[in-house]
Amino acid sequence: MRIHTGLTTTAALALSLIVGVGTAASAAGPADPVRFELPAPTGRQSVGVTELHLVDRARTDPWVTGGKRELMVSVWYPARSVNGYPRQPHMPPGTARAVDEAGSFGLAAPGEVDWAATRTDAATAAPADDHAPRPVVLYSPGLGSTRALGTSTAEELASRGYVVVTMDHTHETSPVEFPGGRVELQKDPLTDPGKRKQAIETRVGDTRFVLDQLAVLRDGGNPDAAGRRLPRGLGTALDLTRVGMYGHSAGGITAAEAMRVDGRIDAGIDMDGTLKYSGTEFIPAAVEGLNRPFMLLGKANQTHLNEPSWQSLWDQSTGWKRDLSLERGGHFSYTDAQTIVPALDERLDIPARQREQVIGTVDPGRSTAAQRAYLTAFFDQHLRGRPRDLLDGPSASYPDVRFVQ
Repeated sequence: MRIHTGLTTTAALALSLIVGVGTAASAAGPADPVRFELPAPTGRQSVGVTELHLVDRARTDPWVTGGKRELMVSVWYPARSVNGYPRQPHMPPGTARAVDEAGSFGLAAPGEVDWAATRTDAATAAPADDHAPRPVVLYSPGLGSTRALGTSTAEELASRGYVVVTMDHTHETSPVEFPGGRVELQKDPLTDPGKRKQAIETRVGDTRFVLDQLAVLRDGGNPDAAGRRLPRGLGTALDLTRVGMYGHSAGGITAAEAMRVDGRIDAGIDMDGTLKYSGTEFIPAAVEGLNRPFMLLGKANQTHLNEPSWQSLWDQSTGWKRDLSLERGGHFSYTDAQTIVPALDERLDIPARQREQVIGTVDPGRSTAAQRAYLTAFFDQHLRGRPRDLLDGPSASYPDVRFVQ
């Protein structure tokens, strides 16, 4: 995992890794590693989670020679009961070890953070609450980022009645841990626009394949490559007639492109992803626009008024649309980094400039609450047919969010 300096919204397309300007100084040592907790979900439902190892035998992997395309996804869902089921780790052991050895996203030296210690609020393999099929929402992480950094929003949506599928894009997002402990890292830095285009096209293919495999699951099959036992009721909990998608950085680009080519996706959100392969080449969705609901979530220097690719999407789209700006947020405010960085900062004294590059200066708690509220409102309105006033204009409850006209 590589660390990059000078983060811009253009560079975020290719290099969606947390910025480092040198490892933070720390009084902690390997014998006293920093630990952190994620915010608990606020919905009424308990959350279960399981993993699927998926193999697309119809596609070869573009990043390795001769291999079929294989993916890891996590499925977060409303649980019928969580009693007796262990809490899911935020990162499995191989992923946690790879993050630590690579320097903890540029925030700490190896051994200073215990990435394996954090537990989510989701119960591993708990039975699904399948009294009625639930809308399905897909999540795609940033280029080079692990799907684990999208855990907090996935748990929140699941606690509010959605089935959320977080995807890793193997050999491009990093690290990706497979059953048995095999860990795959990024194979190419993807600094070339042609490679970035290939990455987005591959991600779109991944997304469509995952939807296909969810249909197998809904219809009573088991798409896991090894046929591992699945949580009871999971398949019947899926309503694939109501599908949304959201993503951070390149994951947001993936959401827009996947919507353009696949009518199964009814609504989407781009969280601070610049909609272009290079300074002059926009993705097709930005050129053609979208005819279904789409929301842009950016920050002060990433809105449709100052980012040409967003302006193009905005002008060409005929569907419902919103552009919301987390004014004092940073690029990684839209990930679990919004919670993790302040927790590490308490012990590691991360330089203020470095912290600001990663998560801006927005209050972390208010930022998390706002994101959860707007994501839930968007999917409630467009997947459940429940209009939400929160999407109609500014709210005093979330003063850090600006509606961009």
